[in-house]
Amino acid sequence: MKDDADLQAPVAAQFLALAGLLSTATDTTWDTESLCAGWRVREVVAHMTMPARYSEGEFMAELERCGYDFTRLSNEIASRDAELPTAQLVADLRSNMLHHWTPPEGGYHGALNHAVIHGLDVTVPLGETRFVPDDTIRVVLDDLTQGGAHEHFGIDIEGRLFEASDLDWSHGSGQPLRGAAEDLALVMCGRTVPSGRLTDSPL
Repeated sequence: MKDDADLQAPVAAQFLALAGLLSTATDTTWDTESLCAGWRVREVVAHMTMPARYSEGEFMAELERCGYDFTRLSNEIASRDAELPTAQLVADLRSNMLHHWTPPEGGYHGALNHAVIHGLDVTVPLGETRFVPDDTIRVVLDDLTQGGAHEHFGIDIEGRLFEASDLDWSHGSGQPLRGAAEDLALVMCGRTVPSGRLTDSPL
């Protein structure tokens, strides 16, 4: 597993790549349904970029207002901040503060998973080619399997063999599930990927 500090640059690279993709996007693109249920592209980006707009104190005040329910907080802020000008959301993706943010107790591994998975929530429904380098997606896959991050999404991976079709990576044993690395990562995070992208039975 990569040292945590080594992942800051890949975290920044993911946010910058998404900013580049969306910098000239139309309203139709921003209003496309993402892989996050109930969220369009604009809500996903608003959620991803919260650390660029809210100080720790402001975040805690919002969390207290929501009765310390993080899901409620995420949904309310995503809905509210999705109405910000798209130019600001793109600028927030480019924010140095965002690039150095880490979730509580998650370190840069947590930040990388956040950036990659939510980035895929946007790019997959838009039909965009993955811009996550192989080394980066491997880290995410290892975090989801060996690191147990899949458990946060209520996904059971026991008794399954995961095999990436586009790079040399596999994990586990048992009934196989094969597909592109990005799709394996998404299903382990509880997402539903487009039909035909996975072989064998889903989770």
